Amino acid sequence: MKHTKIRILSAFVILMLSSCATLTQGYMTTDKLKKLELGMSKEQVTQILGNGYTIAEKRMEDDKKIEVLSYINFYNTDENYMFVFKNDKLEKWYRELLPREATKVIQRQEK
Repeated sequence: MKHTKIRILSAFVILMLSSCATLTQGYMTTDKLKKLELGMSKEQVTQILGNGYTIAEKRMEDDKKIEVLSYINFYNTDENYMFVFKNDKLEKWYRELLPREATKVIQRQEK
């Protein structure tokens, strides 16, 4: 009986810790951003930041493929990070702050 309770408690703790780990994948940290360098490939960037992005834009400009990846900071949903790639190389990135009303719409859509 005692061993069963310990196993159940252990399983619960492991489950809780593993679920927290998945939430932090979308969290933008200074450490992650410091690892980025201009000229990195899209694959290198997504290895650092994770695959929790949205393709915000794709287009051709002067025979160059332009792609913009958007990451929402899950702990601060009014922050949006945009990463601009030209021919699959990181050209620039920047942070956008969304209006509070847009944040509420995003939160409602996630539910």
